[in-house]
Amino acid sequence: MMIKLNNKLIVLGASLIASTLLTTTAFAATPSKSEDAPAGIYKAKKDALDGGVTYKREKGAYTAYKLNEQSTKGVNFGRAPTPNELKAWDADIMPDGTGLPDGQGSVAEGEELYDRDCVACHGEFGAGGKGYPTLSGGSLESLTNQRTCPGKDAPKRTIGSYWPQVSTLIWYIRDAMPYAHPKSYSPDEMYAVTAYLLAQNNITIDGEDLDDDYVLDKEKIMKVVMPNRDGFYPDIDGPKGVENVKAFYKNPKNFGAQTGKRCMTNCGKESVMRIGNEITAVVPPYSTVRDLPKEDASKGAALSPAAKAYEKSCAVCHKTDAMGAPALGDKNAWKKVITKGMEKVNHNAINGVGGMPPKGGAMDLSDDEVKDIVKYMVESSK
Repeated sequence: MMIKLNNKLIVLGASLIASTLLTTTAFAATPSKSEDAPAGIYKAKKDALDGGVTYKREKGAYTAYKLNEQSTKGVNFGRAPTPNELKAWDADIMPDGTGLPDGQGSVAEGEELYDRDCVACHGEFGAGGKGYPTLSGGSLESLTNQRTCPGKDAPKRTIGSYWPQVSTLIWYIRDAMPYAHPKSYSPDEMYAVTAYLLAQNNITIDGEDLDDDYVLDKEKIMKVVMPNRDGFYPDIDGPKGVENVKAFYKNPKNFGAQTGKRCMTNCGKESVMRIGNEITAVVPPYSTVRDLPKEDASKGAALSPAAKAYEKSCAVCHKTDAMGAPALGDKNAWKKVITKGMEKVNHNAINGVGGMPPKGGAMDLSDDEVKDIVKYMVESSK
């Protein structure tokens, strides 16, 4: 959680919150009915860091975490996490280097991985994609901008301008990326992607620019000094992080609260600013028409409702095969999909399958609308 105050940013540590929740669950929960299953063989890429083993489920299916078999009737407090689950989540990477794995990766290797796994969402060179954060560019100066200031852009929060610690970057890449396949990177791949993103943000290490051949490892990453390292308070790093947060919030004035008598008088009496010399003689004249421009299919506009819905809700994953989803227009990929039968394909699209959430995350779509989108994608891929 972050709060902006007086052009500075207050942050509550995600790791602190997460670890608190896990600890609470572990000690306040009731045990599950079944005993912990023995560790199995985790079939993943070599050195993948999810800490997982597999637990067998019904019909031969496997899952990385044990099934919660508690009754859903009434109110209960969950169950104690298994050792496997704790291992998977208790893997913080801290600013002091705690949790950093052994490994190395170059900027060039990171660029190859980024172009394969990340560019579809975050854009070329991290410059931003549709609906996903911009990772490069920005400036420290922009962080002081208020959205209400005329003529000024909103704060440009990127890795280089905003993130105070590089440990957060590599930690996030390890736990949440790439999209649809989180925790699948090996340590070498983690370092490579981190090196590439640092290079795109013009971050130097010991005064050295990160060119394509630069190799990042555990020792070098500890030397990274992020430009916005002093832009957050209170200080949550280190053993006094919790005490610093508590002390900060004991004083309401630190986060804009007022003490004493509430002021609910003299409100709304300020003079209203009005345009003194409005320009009206413009060519062409001002229009009050609110119609949207006509869509031209010859210029790539989607005309059918299903095509429009695809562009809005599905293209981010199905435009290319970078997300592991069958790409629109890939005849072989869709031929394999429809061998399951359209009833099964529609069922998976509506209810979710693998890394795809139900309805692709667009829960405002009706089941019939989802079926229309599936039909559009299938017909467009023959």
